[in-house]
Amino acid sequence: MSEVSSNEGESENVHSVCDILGTLRRLADKQDRISIGDVLDAVGDRSYGPALMLPALIEITPIGGIPGVPTLLATIIAITAAQLLFGKEHLWLPQILQRRSVSGRKLHTAADKLDGPARWLDKWFHGRMARFVHGPWPRISAALVLLLCLTVPPLELLPFASTAPMVAIIAFGLALLVRDGLLMVIAIAAAVASMGLGLELVESSNLLDGD
Repeated sequence: MSEVSSNEGESENVHSVCDILGTLRRLADKQDRISIGDVLDAVGDRSYGPALMLPALIEITPIGGIPGVPTLLATIIAITAAQLLFGKEHLWLPQILQRRSVSGRKLHTAADKLDGPARWLDKWFHGRMARFVHGPWPRISAALVLLLCLTVPPLELLPFASTAPMVAIIAFGLALLVRDGLLMVIAIAAAVASMGLGLELVESSNLLDGD
């Protein structure tokens, strides 16, 4: 296991979804291939909100349609959430995950496709009901994110089904990033709904296979 290297001189100030997409574009413009370690270095190793959001954002783009990618991204999110749950100050990832990469062109295209939703999220969510993003709430959100990640591997077998837990994870990451307690409450509701829907889809699929 290896702690994510962090060069404070190179880390960027990330305060919104648009900031995250801007970071991805700048990396994509500089390099032919972008590794997970490169992205985490850019946002800093204390940034749990972006670290939760980034893999989930990538999963809901066409990149997430590649077989095995949703489960890989869920694994990265789960490792991140576990560290938040246990109060680890600095984020780390195994080197084998840090070295996983995607082409700069594909990453830039994925970021462009998320521009509209990013602007909408940044417009509506910012710093309300702050009591729900302090105290035990970050750890509660981390526990729910871990449960959401467990639903991804079976849902990956169904077309687009793994998008539902990833949307809830994006909501948790954004709530932590912009300190919006209202969004945290929405994320909790979305997580419960997503897990319920996921169980129904998996059960339905098993019943069909049984027939």
